[in-house]
Amino acid sequence: MTSLSSRQRAHLRSLAHSLKPLLQVGPAGVTDAFLTALDEAFQTRELLKVRLLDAPNLDLKGVVAAIRERRPDVEVVQTIGKVAALYRPLPDGPEIELP
Repeated sequence: MTSLSSRQRAHLRSLAHSLKPLLQVGPAGVTDAFLTALDEAFQTRELLKVRLLDAPNLDLKGVVAAIRERRPDVEVVQTIGKVAALYRPLPDGPEIELP
């Protein structure tokens, strides 16, 4: 997957604005169980939000880097505070039409 252009990222940010966080990253960080839940969530949707719970040993940039390292097909659309918007097109054909 190629990186998103700024125009595509802006389009996805506008779509993600109204979404509620679907998954949470707890104090254990990006575990195999979290990645399994992430993969399951991406089975039915292309765009979702992930919330970082209060954990003194975690920061959102580190969590996002861990997700990208273990799931290179996931694009980070936006990070704000403790929430990250993630995008991965459906394998059978994307539903979200990118500009």
